[in-house]
Amino acid sequence: MTRTGAPRGRPRGFDRDAALAQATRLFWERGYEATSIGELTEALGIRPASLYAAFGDKRSLFREVVETYGRSPLGAFMGAALAEEPTAYGAFARILREAARSYPDPAHPAGCLVISAATNVTRQDDAIQGYLRDRRNANLAAFTDRLRAAQRAGELPADVDPQALAGYFGAVIQGMSQRARDGADAAELAAVAELALDAWPGGRRAPSGDGRTWHTRRPVVGIADDRTQRDNR
Repeated sequence: MTRTGAPRGRPRGFDRDAALAQATRLFWERGYEATSIGELTEALGIRPASLYAAFGDKRSLFREVVETYGRSPLGAFMGAALAEEPTAYGAFARILREAARSYPDPAHPAGCLVISAATNVTRQDDAIQGYLRDRRNANLAAFTDRLRAAQRAGELPADVDPQALAGYFGAVIQGMSQRARDGADAAELAAVAELALDAWPGGRRAPSGDGRTWHTRRPVVGIADDRTQRDNR
């Protein structure tokens, strides 16, 4: 006779999406290493045997959490900006400003899951550390590719190093994530984002009247404007 219903070891009414959401919150709040199997089973409302039956093990569950996060609006906003914005400046401005709004949002744990979950991982879990590092480096590679394309299109000066500029924006974004973890609010992170955009080679870029060409504009951040005024006195 063929068995029907939920797989063995999984409780009736098991909601995989809800379980992943609970696991995501735990890993995001505490990091991979500090989240125990006992805490996961308690949060998911299942026994250890059921967790293993549903997800394999803690590492497999974490990988599924990260993959699911990466497809969500919170995890996919960088790739969406790179793909959708017509200019590299527009893409990075959107990324930084969305990070400033998203990272301190109280609707979820602060910061970025992929950045914060890797802290204090022990040597026995080097594979997890490497997995998250590879994902972050993939983001940097995407940044570099977008900036190289911008350089070929004439949006960036020829003497700019796209890889170094990508690393700069990557470092700013990781720092914004950590500042959010430390309690920074959206206003502080928005100021950081605008100051980071002041470093755009050749100055900030704004669309001209025809919407097809671009011209340089002065920084709009109050901190930067005050500094400029002081320097000109």
